[in-house]
Amino acid sequence: MAQRRAPLGDRARYWFDSTLARGASAIVGWMALLCLAVVVPASAVVVWTDPGAPESVRGRLAAVWHLTGETLRLGGETGTPLRVTMSVLLALVALLYVSTLVGLITTALTERLTALRRGRSTVLERGHVVVLGWSEQVFTVVSELVAANANQRRAAVAVLADRDKTAMEEALSTKVGPVGRTRLICRSGPTTDPAVLSLTSPATAGVVLVLPRDEPDADAEVVKTLLALRAALPGEGERPPVVAAVRDDRYRLAATLAAGPGGVVLESDTVTAQLIVQAARRPGLSLVHQELLDFAGDEFYLVTEPALTGRPFGDALLSYPTSSVVGIVRGDSPLLNPPPHTPLTEGDLLIVISRDDDTVWPADCADSVEKAAMASGPPTPARPERVLLLGWNRRAPLMVDQLRRRARPGSAVDVVADGGEATVRQVNETDAQHGADLTLTLHHGDVTRPETLRGLDVHSYDSVIVLGQDPGPGQPSEDPDNHTLVTLLLLRQMEEATGRELPVVTELIDDRNRALAPIGPGADVIISGKLIGLLMAQISQNRHLAAVFEELFSADGTGIRLRPAGDYVLPGCETTFATVVAAARQRGECAIGYRSHDDASTSPGYGVRINPPKAERRGWAAEDEVIVVGRD
Repeated sequence: MAQRRAPLGDRARYWFDSTLARGASAIVGWMALLCLAVVVPASAVVVWTDPGAPESVRGRLAAVWHLTGETLRLGGETGTPLRVTMSVLLALVALLYVSTLVGLITTALTERLTALRRGRSTVLERGHVVVLGWSEQVFTVVSELVAANANQRRAAVAVLADRDKTAMEEALSTKVGPVGRTRLICRSGPTTDPAVLSLTSPATAGVVLVLPRDEPDADAEVVKTLLALRAALPGEGERPPVVAAVRDDRYRLAATLAAGPGGVVLESDTVTAQLIVQAARRPGLSLVHQELLDFAGDEFYLVTEPALTGRPFGDALLSYPTSSVVGIVRGDSPLLNPPPHTPLTEGDLLIVISRDDDTVWPADCADSVEKAAMASGPPTPARPERVLLLGWNRRAPLMVDQLRRRARPGSAVDVVADGGEATVRQVNETDAQHGADLTLTLHHGDVTRPETLRGLDVHSYDSVIVLGQDPGPGQPSEDPDNHTLVTLLLLRQMEEATGRELPVVTELIDDRNRALAPIGPGADVIISGKLIGLLMAQISQNRHLAAVFEELFSADGTGIRLRPAGDYVLPGCETTFATVVAAARQRGECAIGYRSHDDASTSPGYGVRINPPKAERRGWAAEDEVIVVGRD
């Protein structure tokens, strides 16, 4: 059977494609033919329509050739064939030279622009902040550094990550917004290569921050980055302070050794577990932590005050009208909330909370104390706590340990999890370690199913902690908060059905999911990545604050507490905040603010006020709470 021939058009296209596939020579030939096919007829039309054109056909053809040569820059000389050939040859040589020169210049400019776009030039700055690594924390860190440098004239932040420079700049511009006076510099390359690290000029930096990636092997890469940083720095001379973060406690020692003397290594899982437990035991405490950790409001500063040398620490509590004193730094050790009679010695630094370092000024506030308004009864007694833990992840054993350390006799923790083998093993191991004051019980069930939650008396618990799931081996981790959002939605439905609010503390991984969570705007939400980013930014400004925060967040140390206002001032009376500070001093505590019950749902800070002026007067309700630094 004879085969049918392809249509003429298809065969022509196939032949044309085949000739183009032969290379550059074929393309040049086709371009020359195309140009001649357009220029020669157009030149002929121009000549034949010219009233001054030669009469003879030979003269007109010469005119057409001359016009074609001028158009294509081929000389256009007329005369003998040798003369025309030499004219064309010279024109082609000139064209080749100019084209090659333009190509070389274009290539050089393209390579230079590509190198700049790739971020491979060396940063020539001094005293700048170097951020190594890329994760969701980078946006929080850069935002806080921009806020901290708002009053600086020549501040710079250099970010190095194994990502495209343009993509990093666009992401930071979108999520961070205007950077004011701060110069934001992005460089591209692996953070574990000492040669690439040198692009950020770490030897002249003011501080270096090392961020962990959002992947299982992130801690090992942090250690390797710290080793690369040590190799990139010169052997002698002063090294910049280093602040790094790891997730697993097993890598903390190695990271500390790699960071060198003066380096600070945070353990993100432990810090997250500590703050979740604190928020569960004192609803609203996460709002206080947020106020103290970001640079938008009041934060911690270390100041010297020679006039207080030799006087007891209790006198310092009422010596600053616009700042709150919470402790001292003696040597390299912080002493938070020391006994009021502790004498201040020469060289001590006061730990204060203030709007800025220039708002810490001394003045006697004792005249603002109204002793008649101070409460004199015993503090509100503590009672056993019942905590419901919905879900289980790698931070859950740390939370149970934190609850065990602070447990009062009769306290209980009920865990509701899917009952996988790994979960059961971890719960049993944690149960074997807890003390007699805490009862740990595992209930099998999927917390994303309505029937599981309806089978629990959720409203009987003092607090409900909702945890997300860790991705399993080979599972994607792009949406780590999906199960958490589903559980929150079911709890919200139970609140609406009963008309009773649940004391829920939520752990989220991605800050973008905060707007999706079906909870109130003033609810306790711990976003682990953002929290560690805030801590790293604070410590980068003063490494001595690392020990202060470690003490504040420790289960066994002095921390931030919310107490009933009736323990300090008479309910219903109007008095100054200085009176509250004096009442807290009598109880061995440092008052740093309050939470107003009436403003909890309407004010921008949800009722939380940190470091109010000592002379501020207000009426104190029984439902208000005083924020203090003290022990349980």
